[in-house]
Amino acid sequence: MAATAVPAAIVYAEANDTEQSAFREAVKFGFSGEAIQGGVMIGDAPAGTASLSFDGDPVPVDEDGKFIIAFNRDAGQAAHLVATLGNGQTVRKFINIAPRKWQIEHVSLNRGGRTASESFKRRRAPELAQINAARSVKSDSAGWRQNFIWPVKGRISGMFGNQRIYNGSPGSYHSGIDIAAANGTYYVAPADGVVTLAASSPFTLEGNLLMIDHGMGLNSAFLHSSEILVEAGEVVKRGQPIGRIGSTGSATGPHLHWSMKWNQARIDPILLTGAMD
Repeated sequence: MAATAVPAAIVYAEANDTEQSAFREAVKFGFSGEAIQGGVMIGDAPAGTASLSFDGDPVPVDEDGKFIIAFNRDAGQAAHLVATLGNGQTVRKFINIAPRKWQIEHVSLNRGGRTASESFKRRRAPELAQINAARSVKSDSAGWRQNFIWPVKGRISGMFGNQRIYNGSPGSYHSGIDIAAANGTYYVAPADGVVTLAASSPFTLEGNLLMIDHGMGLNSAFLHSSEILVEAGEVVKRGQPIGRIGSTGSATGPHLHWSMKWNQARIDPILLTGAMD
């Protein structure tokens, strides 16, 4: 059966041509969350699902059939889920991804672009290796299934996805959300997880960096801390104090930069928490 056009952010199922109409009605996917750039969706796989793939990549499914998928900041217009059942039959879902309008600022520089020095590159390489190693840790945390809370309340000073264009050349977009608060203010775990990185000394850009795995490929990073209160390998609970706000690394003032990823997709934390009260 050929796919038909549907409104943005609406998800629909399609069965193979050989499957009967009754089967198509009986086997369903369920979802909560938004199909939007930077968004996250929690899904319920069809009964009898033996394996699941998302745009060709395998997705783990919990014992009760729940799973998580997410859409990168620059995700295209559509994504494709395929559930393979124990009897070999497949069920497909096509997901239309709603675009977002990002705040773009054009900046003119006196010299052509910005280049990193060789000394910076030498310092940066081992830091990136630690970050990548932390992101490769896959814990059995169920934090991904929880309702996320704000790690701290304060003034939002930077939004996810904003970007500067330097002399016509795009710079890196803002990968998280910035929350300004007084130096030393406690921040807490937004959901259960396992600490995968607690920097023993400040990183060049991130300062004192803390990273937490929430399970199923979902992780959080907290930048610029004045103090980290937990250690690598420690299990943390939602609402538990895990650090203090600071301005270490590349920061102009005390704030918490909170970024999140699902596998390689950078996602917008505010879509998990909702607006700050």
